[in-house]
Amino acid sequence: MKTSSLGLFSLVALLGSLSVGCASTAPPFDTMKSANITAFRLQNFEPPPTAAPAAGQPAQPGAIPGVPPEIQAWVTQGAQALQQLLPPGLALPGAPAVAVPPPAPEAPRFHGFRILGQTQVMDPDLKEKLGEIFGDEDNFDNNHAACGYSEMGISFSPQPGVQNDMLISFSCNQVLARTFAWPHPASGMKPDMVKELTSAVQKIFPPGT
Repeated sequence: MKTSSLGLFSLVALLGSLSVGCASTAPPFDTMKSANITAFRLQNFEPPPTAAPAAGQPAQPGAIPGVPPEIQAWVTQGAQALQQLLPPGLALPGAPAVAVPPPAPEAPRFHGFRILGQTQVMDPDLKEKLGEIFGDEDNFDNNHAACGYSEMGISFSPQPGVQNDMLISFSCNQVLARTFAWPHPASGMKPDMVKELTSAVQKIFPPGT
C-alpha cells in the first residue's frame, strides 16, 4: 500500500501539533512574559525574641537556636547559591551570624512574611523563563516538607484588576499559590527546577544586592 505525500505531510503536521501541545505553559503562567512582575525577598521565619534551646537540651553543634530544622538544613546544605535570600541574622556555616533587631509591627509584608526587598522584573526573556519554569507541571512532584517558610514571593499582573501572588519556599521545597488556583497536581519542586529557579533568582536579585 502506497502512502501519498499529502497523507504523510498531514501525519507529520498532526504529530508536530501534539508535541507543541505537550510543551504548553499552564495558565496563568502563560501570561508572565507580558505581565507586570514584582519579586519579593522575604524573611522566611521570625524567631521569638528569647529563642533558645529547651532547658536540659543543648543545641546540636552548628545549629542556630530557635530556627526550624527545615531552614537549618537549607542553610547548611543548599543555600550557598542563594545567600541573598538568607533571612537577617543567619549565615552560612563558618561565617558569623549578625544580630538583627526584630521588625517593627508595621513592617511591610507579603502574605504574612516580612518584605526584606523587592524589585520589578523587566527583562522579557527572564519573565518568559519564569513562566516556563512555573508553568511546566513536569517540574513538580509531591516531594516537599510539610512547612511554609517562604524566602521569596512573586506577584504578576497580566491585566488591570488581576493579581496572581505566590510564595516560594526553598527550605520547604514547594510553591504555594495565594490568589489563584494552582494549576498542577503537585507543588513540590524537583531538583532540576530548583537549579533553574536558582539561576533566575540570581538574575532577579544579584548576589550582594
